[in-house]
Amino acid sequence: MTGFNEIKEFSYHIGWRNRGRHPGRHASTQRGMGMEFIGHTTLVAYPDPRRIDLRQTIRDPMEQVYVRLFNQKSATPVFAICDMSGSMNFGAKTRKIRRAADIVESIARSASRNADPFGFVGFDEIVREDWISTASFKSQRAIELMERLKEHHPQMVSGNGVADVWRYLPRERSLVFMVSDFHMPLKQLEEALANLLKHHIVPVVLWDADEYTALPEFGITAVTDPESGVKRTLFLRKEYRDRIIAAFEARREAIYKLFMQFDMPPFFVEGEFDADALTEYFHQFVAA
Repeated sequence: MTGFNEIKEFSYHIGWRNRGRHPGRHASTQRGMGMEFIGHTTLVAYPDPRRIDLRQTIRDPMEQVYVRLFNQKSATPVFAICDMSGSMNFGAKTRKIRRAADIVESIARSASRNADPFGFVGFDEIVREDWISTASFKSQRAIELMERLKEHHPQMVSGNGVADVWRYLPRERSLVFMVSDFHMPLKQLEEALANLLKHHIVPVVLWDADEYTALPEFGITAVTDPESGVKRTLFLRKEYRDRIIAAFEARREAIYKLFMQFDMPPFFVEGEFDADALTEYFHQFVAA
């Protein structure tokens, strides 16, 4: 088993005050033992004698006892939604599902470092009940899941399960990374994103240009449909090859525009995953 410390972490933050009750590192709406002073209230309203403010109490003509109120920092659930459909088995050098495993492991490590619980939802043509891990602070569960994912070989099935992944996320607003090549109908993806709007979504797009640029100009070869992810055996000529390349490039632009329509800037991964680039993504697109 490979070590949990072999994959590089990245830094992230959230752009909202969460409501989680578990102590963590993110701004929250929870009152507690934090350092952010938000005002005073009476001891009757907030019975915590450790927070009594004698100066404010003495000033009150009604002789009520006052306590100081603080917002505590809280943990935020972090989830990885991972595409395990047939198109994820492609890879000129590294299979996309193997690259996805490294990215998900980096997400899990980064969540652990930030004292956030990590969860995982895998899907192909359905949401895979055997690939679901509820949000947990225990890193061992994430380690075991990633080791399984690295050795997984997807069946040649669709990614239709993306439509139901929202049902497996908590009600609490979470930071959710969608890791996929997004070889699925745009209408289906649009509906899935609409159901995920309560969460902060980071689309991680696995893009392998060899999937279409390495095609021969003439001869029989297997070609992946850029929308459905289905492989077809075709007899190629140069004109048809050029049309396939144009379709993939148009597909990339369409994916980008769809995500931006939902205010979800996509993070494209071409080649090896760069954790530092994902850190920069948060600096650029997520208000602190």
